[in-house]
Amino acid sequence: MKKIIFFFTIITAGILTSGYVLQHTGRDAINRVSTTCEDWGFVGHRLLNRYAVFTLPPEMMVFYKKNIEHITEHAVDPDKRRYATKHEAPRHYIDIDHWGEYPYDNIPRRWTPALAKFTDVFLVTTQNDTLQLFGNEVSKMDKYKMILYGEGIQKIFAKDSVIIYNEPYNKFVRTSIEPQVFREDHTLNGEALLELFAHETPQIEVAGAFFEDQLSKYGIIPWHLQAMQRKLTQAFADKNAARILQLSADFGHYVGDAHVPLHTTTNYNGQLTNQLGIHAFWESRVLELFNEEYDTFVGKADYIDYPEDYAWEVILASHVLVDSVLNVEKRLVRDFPKDRQMCFEERLERTIHTQCEEFARVFDQEMNGMVEQRFTAAIHALGSLWYTAWVDAGQPNLNKIGLNKKEKEAQSEEEKELEKAVKGGKIFGRQH
Repeated sequence: MKKIIFFFTIITAGILTSGYVLQHTGRDAINRVSTTCEDWGFVGHRLLNRYAVFTLPPEMMVFYKKNIEHITEHAVDPDKRRYATKHEAPRHYIDIDHWGEYPYDNIPRRWTPALAKFTDVFLVTTQNDTLQLFGNEVSKMDKYKMILYGEGIQKIFAKDSVIIYNEPYNKFVRTSIEPQVFREDHTLNGEALLELFAHETPQIEVAGAFFEDQLSKYGIIPWHLQAMQRKLTQAFADKNAARILQLSADFGHYVGDAHVPLHTTTNYNGQLTNQLGIHAFWESRVLELFNEEYDTFVGKADYIDYPEDYAWEVILASHVLVDSVLNVEKRLVRDFPKDRQMCFEERLERTIHTQCEEFARVFDQEMNGMVEQRFTAAIHALGSLWYTAWVDAGQPNLNKIGLNKKEKEAQSEEEKELEKAVKGGKIFGRQH
């Protein structure tokens, strides 16, 4: 049996300041205080990582249990990185409905083709004209080719449209755009771009080229999950204990985020439907009040045959729940007694205004326990992804690896840098 005792302060706009004590039979109590609580909340992300350890087979369990405090402690590191770099926030979500309609077959499931489709590429002429060459708004793509059109194509080639095959352009994207996506410099070689059009005659002289990343504007979590899977597999293959621990902890955070419906929509905090604050209500307040009732014994981790496809299955399973979340909350706010929706509570010597327990209970019941279902699904998913990475790496003997002094010092230094960024107080990118 498990016992969870915790307390934290909730600000109804969606930011939590949190501390808690977690007790679990056979484990030391944890005492933590943080100011960086978003997504599943400070408690949720830590519990998710911790419970996932107990889904692992014995060959992995010894290593992970030995380091369970580290994996638990660092579950919120990705949120801390949002204070350090603008490139972190998009890894936590995808506004998938921006790109089309369910089941979003128009979105390439792999990173390079997605970049190829949704990255805007421009040529700059010697006359200082900027002409768009590639991008979702000026192209039609099928399995093998793209048809490019628009004003830019007309001026560059004196044609209404031109055809380019996906394979050579994907290669260009992989070698020239991918390495720069998360850097400040987005310049490209204009002459190299035009070499892709071997059978066309440019009508302009090129002075330069650049690209604009559109994917990151609307979130990249499914592709980031794929990247995390590859990185963790390589860390296991390298028997790099420090890297395994870092990636395992981080992975848990992103897996948790992927299971939250409101991380998959442009209306992520109800801001488009006059439901501001619903994000924290769904994923933090409900979890705070009722997680002691959750059945977190989810069984043993499973091997996932196709992790890249699995990432998208998780996202789509979350996204189909968005309308239910929004509709239930809207109906309850309309019909539930107004004076019993929001309550004042004393937390950490502060009075805060948050959803009443009775109101949150009805919200949870009307959603048929959705928060518990997504939370426990995330536990099993995380354990299964860890396990899959280990198997794909050849099942290395984890009992023979450990952190050396240099690796521990490096970890400590990174932790100091993250805390320094957090104290700066500025989050880059989206806030809930």
